[in-house]
Amino acid sequence: MAATALFGLEGAAAAAHAGFDLLGVVVVGLIVALAGGVLRDVLLGDLPPAALRTPSRIVAGLTGALVAFVFIEVVDAFPVLPLQILDAIGLALFAVTGAQKASASGANLWVVTILGTLAATGGGVIRDVLLARTPYVLSESIYGTAAAAGAVVTGILLRATRRPRLSLAIGFAVALALRLGAVIWGWSLPRIT
Repeated sequence: MAATALFGLEGAAAAAHAGFDLLGVVVVGLIVALAGGVLRDVLLGDLPPAALRTPSRIVAGLTGALVAFVFIEVVDAFPVLPLQILDAIGLALFAVTGAQKASASGANLWVVTILGTLAATGGGVIRDVLLARTPYVLSESIYGTAAAAGAVVTGILLRATRRPRLSLAIGFAVALALRLGAVIWGWSLPRIT
């Protein structure tokens, strides 16, 4: 729930800075908070999506979005590094839980990796499309790559060990380490120059 609220706050803050009104800020915040998991569930045929079965995830995303709208100056004044660390934790959590759900449905490793990555990054991609900018996941440091690595490791270990907690913990650690390495040491993928 905390990661959902944080993603809602981040999405809403981006929309506020883009000049969106209250409705726009809330919509973008909710999309960032919920869309990745909704897309994963729709692709798995798990309907209605988990985010829409109970109000808790909607409330968490909405709370994050409203906090960003009402307290945007406070959000902007918050140090960047702690927010990046919290975002990395959320990314890793969504990647491994997305992979776990796909694996539990019987999906192959390719699908497990794709849906784990989509669960972690899908809302951010939609946010960037709505804000008419290049999706962050495709252009900035190691973000989607970290989610994919965590998802694939989780998927492999779930099949190899049949120990879900260990699989999730190791997949989480891989995703988190890659993302934090990118944040702290500026790691990035090669580019064509």
